[in-house]
Amino acid sequence: MSATLINLIIQIVAGALGGNAAGAASKDMSLGTAGNTIAGAIGGGVGGQILTALLPMLSNAAGSVDVGTLLGQAVGGGVTGAIVTAVVGLIKNKMA
Repeated sequence: MSATLINLIIQIVAGALGGNAAGAASKDMSLGTAGNTIAGAIGGGVGGQILTALLPMLSNAAGSVDVGTLLGQAVGGGVTGAIVTAVVGLIKNKMA
């Protein structure tokens, strides 16, 4: 499995976890379990890829599995997943 695919999977999973954490932290931002998971996964994947492009140290250029790189991908995906879930949840709840 290529390093890019591994990084993307880690970002999506971490984003889903971050989205659920953001939804659980505040009911005003919650989209429900499925909504939090989907918004977080999308945010984690897209945001993680943007962070990887902006911070080359997060990319796995050598192709080997590095613990620091994996942790960076997980943190980046989780944070961006939580941010996207919070923003989408606030917008949805303000419009309702």
